[in-house]
Amino acid sequence: MSKPAKTPPSFATLVQAYFAEYLTQQRALSPQTIAAYRDAFVLFLEFAQHRLGKSPTAIALADMTPDLITAFLNHLEQQRHNCVRSRNARLAALRSFLKFAGRRDVSSLQIVERALGIPVKRFERPMFGYLSREEMLAVIDAPDGTWIGQRDHVLFLMLYNTGARVSEIIGVKVGDVVLDDRAACVHLHGKGRKQRSVPLWRSTVRAIRAWRKQNPQIETASPLLPNRNRQVMTRANVSLRLALAVQTATSAYPDLAKRRVSPHVIRHTTAMHLLQAGVDISVIALWFGHESPVTTHQYVEADLAMKEKALLDSTNRTPKSSATGLLTP
Repeated sequence: MSKPAKTPPSFATLVQAYFAEYLTQQRALSPQTIAAYRDAFVLFLEFAQHRLGKSPTAIALADMTPDLITAFLNHLEQQRHNCVRSRNARLAALRSFLKFAGRRDVSSLQIVERALGIPVKRFERPMFGYLSREEMLAVIDAPDGTWIGQRDHVLFLMLYNTGARVSEIIGVKVGDVVLDDRAACVHLHGKGRKQRSVPLWRSTVRAIRAWRKQNPQIETASPLLPNRNRQVMTRANVSLRLALAVQTATSAYPDLAKRRVSPHVIRHTTAMHLLQAGVDISVIALWFGHESPVTTHQYVEADLAMKEKALLDSTNRTPKSSATGLLTP
């Protein structure tokens, strides 16, 4: 007598197993990555509920058709004004779940295969902005002498020195900083639980030592740069403090008022300054924790593009009789 066919898992069971078992236990992804996947799923379920007229508990795997997913992606771009990069990240989360679901429910492989056929959207990488050395130093020196101002000074100096992501800097604890004169460095905890050590400049070491001296109560396991409640700063808090510093620096460098300076712009600034100082691109990749050399190479492309523009501008301002001489080897 043949055994009865095994009932395939429900959509709700698949989602629960995906987040509770697969992402956390089998793949051991970082909390930040899991949170990003969770946010993508919440947005998708909300969209599917309105589109299909079903509650999330009533949705089935068969409902994840290419039409529904494509409509969701269009909704992200047109209604929520997500950039193409964010749109592709949401799609990556759904594709990851579909691959998992296909292994748990082989009867749905045809449905999963059709949905996985949705391609990522190509986009032209915009030319990023960065500050000159003088503008960057003006921002670093903008904070006043108050406790918050002194913290901000160290914060901006460390962002510039390390080229770290804002999440990495606010996560730095006192014990992560080594202030040895011969091998001063900071241990950064990056994306995907990856760790790296970045050397500290003498000016950064002096600033951190002065900060530690003024805050002797900060313990080894405490955040090096806390908020006023001695807790970890938020990304929004860092962005707000940076905006205030840029506003102050605008008095000396008015062009800053026309630009959007975010913590990530400081990261770009560090990379470009290291490149222009002659630091090898492989060293910059290690410094920044880049997994792919393609990511680091974008700075080389940007530097070349800016040099070409500068050359073109200078040529356009030069009389034709001498322009030929400029371009002749």
